[in-house]
Amino acid sequence: MHISQMEQLSKSIAHLPLTIEPRNVGMKLDLDWALALQANTSAIERRCSSFPGRRSIKKEHQAAWLARSVSCIDLTTLSGDDTAGRVRRICAKARQPVRQDILNRIGLPNLKTGAVCVYHDMVGFAVEALKGTDIPVAAVSTGFPAGLSPLRLRIEEIHESVKAGASEIDIVISRRHVLTQNWQALYDEVAAFRAACGDAHVKAILATGELGSLRNVGRASLICMMAGADFIKTSTGKESINATLPVTLVMLRAIRAYYDRTGFRVGYKPAGGISKAKDAIIYLALVKEELGNRWLRPDLFRFGASSLLGDIERQLEHHLTGAYSANHRHPIG
Repeated sequence: MHISQMEQLSKSIAHLPLTIEPRNVGMKLDLDWALALQANTSAIERRCSSFPGRRSIKKEHQAAWLARSVSCIDLTTLSGDDTAGRVRRICAKARQPVRQDILNRIGLPNLKTGAVCVYHDMVGFAVEALKGTDIPVAAVSTGFPAGLSPLRLRIEEIHESVKAGASEIDIVISRRHVLTQNWQALYDEVAAFRAACGDAHVKAILATGELGSLRNVGRASLICMMAGADFIKTSTGKESINATLPVTLVMLRAIRAYYDRTGFRVGYKPAGGISKAKDAIIYLALVKEELGNRWLRPDLFRFGASSLLGDIERQLEHHLTGAYSANHRHPIG
């Protein structure tokens, strides 16, 4: 990659503050606006099915986009057998997500991931392991992944995660509110979570694969933003259907509509099922087309992923050497 290109890329993604935008303060519930949202499913699916074939990024440009993808990853471990040791290894990988020799050769020696995402119980270990960096810790909360525990317990879990040092809280909405069209209940729930988070940023997980329709996805997206969500996120990663391009298109357009109406930029996080470098580029390209370059920074865009990073590292090494290495040479942690 030409030095001038890499210098420009380095300046654009290195050492970015987590938040340089005003936080979304939310707004009064506007049901007329939300219920007016429709989704032409056939048209959405048709555009998304053709999109990957119409967007091809090669050579130096591809390497630059992959480096941008790394900076936008929420490096995640959400397994029942998580241990303090595993979390520390994930945090070490977040500090140096790609082998140092590769980072040096592409001119980004200080590249880091966007955040580390863990279960509530692991927040303290992650905070300690990331001390001295500006990498935030995100905690999944509110009865993740089902979100079916009593409301007071979900709110208390947020308080405890914030107290432990989490600066981002990935909350899960009650899907039943969407499926029964109880939009007031959804708004009140997310607003309560937002209040409990205090200064920590709220990433509202919609679990889009369980919402029944793209129209429901769009309406739920708008209402979560009205309630003060700083990010809207597709999935917990535990559903049978996670992030997809049609869902992404609907959510991005809801974000654009909200920005046009309020002036607040809300972030987007696709999660679950994104494991290949080429898929990361497709998602970034769609975000660029729908929302513009400003949303291609980690304060407004994240991938919820664990295995994605390994494939990106392989692709970056291939860009430099012309050869693909084995997966085991690029461990996540």
